Amino acid sequence: MAEEYDLIWCRAISHSRALYALSILNSWGIRTVNSYQVVLTCGDKVSTSLALIQHNVPTPRTVVALSAEAALQAIEEMGYPVVLKPAVGSWGRLLSKVNDRDTAEAVLNHKATLGGPLHSVFYIQEYVDKPGRDIRTLVVGDEVVYAMYRHSAHWITNTARGGEALPCPLSPEIEELSLAAAQAVGGGILAVDLMETADDRLLVNEVNHTPEFHGAMEAVDVDIAGKMADYVLQLVGWSGSPWSGGQESLSTIRPSGHLTNSGEGLC
Repeated sequence: MAEEYDLIWCRAISHSRALYALSILNSWGIRTVNSYQVVLTCGDKVSTSLALIQHNVPTPRTVVALSAEAALQAIEEMGYPVVLKPAVGSWGRLLSKVNDRDTAEAVLNHKATLGGPLHSVFYIQEYVDKPGRDIRTLVVGDEVVYAMYRHSAHWITNTARGGEALPCPLSPEIEELSLAAAQAVGGGILAVDLMETADDRLLVNEVNHTPEFHGAMEAVDVDIAGKMADYVLQLVGWSGSPWSGGQESLSTIRPSGHLTNSGEGLC
């Protein structure tokens, strides 16, 4: 099987599908973008936080608790407000801003009652008072392709939750921090979310293993899909870009063996 494909590019939105498919493919010796280990790290906020901390990438103060009682104690020690997140999740879902003890007790009780893997581990993060926005960058290999702001009157600024995508200058600090975050989790094609603090620091909040870019397409003047595809083709030794001159699509290009872009099939 490994001899049939040079590389498989996984764009599955489902974290579970991507994780298991990449695990199988990598076990067969097939290279993938991104790798199973990168998706495993980025798809779990606890693992992401550990990777960032181990590589000295600045990130919000975070505590992981394994019981509601321990979580309440950690919240009290951290100080209000805090943010509770599921360890695995995306699109700004199931986030809670906890402003006081009454709210903490209510949210923790709800999570304990709901049960299941999403609610049995308590990922607690300091609340960062952002200036009505955060910053999303796209890292492709060793290049930061773009930076954009995600503005919102709400404290959750994800475009999936209604945040507005606007251009953001790619400063040396943003570029350096984005590359450091991507390298910390293993590299590839990754989106990095950064937050500006009240004292003008930048913190890496999350690293996303399957970046969506519908919002970015409206905010930045970059051929995002082309940049991604060129990177993948370079990994298999393809010179030049298939996106100029109306050449055949990526899914049918065979540089030396096979290159496939898997969507809703295996990956």
